[in-house]
Amino acid sequence: MADAKVIPFDDDRSRGSSTGRPQRRRSTGGRPAGAGESAPVQPLPTRTVPEEHPGEPPAGGPHEDDGGLDRRIARGLSFLRRRLTGDYEVDDFGYDEELTDQVLMSLLRPVYDNYFRVEVKGIENIPAEGGALIVANHSGTLPLDGLMMQVAVHDHHPAGRHLRLLAADLVFVLPVVNELARKLGHTLACTEDAERLLGQGELVGVMPEGFKGIGKPFGERYKLQRFGRGGFVSTALRQGAPIIPCSVVGAEEIYPMIGNAKTLARLLGFPYFPLTPTFPWLGPLGAIPLPTKWTIQFGEPIPTDGYPPEAAEDPMLMFNLTDQVREQIQHTLYKLLVQRRSVFF
Repeated sequence: MADAKVIPFDDDRSRGSSTGRPQRRRSTGGRPAGAGESAPVQPLPTRTVPEEHPGEPPAGGPHEDDGGLDRRIARGLSFLRRRLTGDYEVDDFGYDEELTDQVLMSLLRPVYDNYFRVEVKGIENIPAEGGALIVANHSGTLPLDGLMMQVAVHDHHPAGRHLRLLAADLVFVLPVVNELARKLGHTLACTEDAERLLGQGELVGVMPEGFKGIGKPFGERYKLQRFGRGGFVSTALRQGAPIIPCSVVGAEEIYPMIGNAKTLARLLGFPYFPLTPTFPWLGPLGAIPLPTKWTIQFGEPIPTDGYPPEAAEDPMLMFNLTDQVREQIQHTLYKLLVQRRSVFF
């Protein structure tokens, strides 16, 4: 992580005020009395009646459903107004929590729930608060595994925590992808950004295999590649943050990579150009991933707060901890593969 190129952030994204957001208003369902009315208008039944008396039919009939729709529309309009007026907040990295929760996660969730049908295990191993470093295997030709990890943590952790992923330089030079990655909370895979996020008590996700893992041939699936020089361990040691191994099964088969057009990859500036049974032969249809069944398992945390400050400079300790994390992920991958009935079920 330490040799990554730092890319400056867009200062304009931090223009949101931190003094508070406008109150969301809810319709009361009443009407102003007209001039000359001889008797006051009886108020409509409140929409909380069905909740207080769950065994009774809705008092307002079809209006009850309209009330729920009204509230959703009001929230949506309020959200759009804040976006158009710039009255929203982003952090120093460009992370937009409101946009992530209300829009981006809603777009990813159907893929997570209905397409890949992700099963999550060991979510209780992620702490309820404080910084922690989640270290996972990387695969799938395209980095969908990181996005599915984000949904898993966001939707299944009791505290509703957000996972901040460390991404490669390439992510932040691609149009559209760069902006979406920033909004989702991704940042550059460098020591400075990782330490700062951990120091702020964030969950940070890293995939040390990098392009070696995501672009490996199909014949080497679920065989972990080299974990670099242990930079993620050094970062965790400096912050005293626990390391949580994470194993992802299912991503290897979404784009079975049977070849690599290296010349084309160099021309396009990509680390590889994948050839799969469907891409590029079927054109855009070939870019649709196969609907494999996924499992994401978070392992038991490896504590680092018991080491002295100088431990982050000990190469032997970093090597041992890196190897421990790698072996734990690899062992869990094999275990999950043995338990798996089928690639697609």
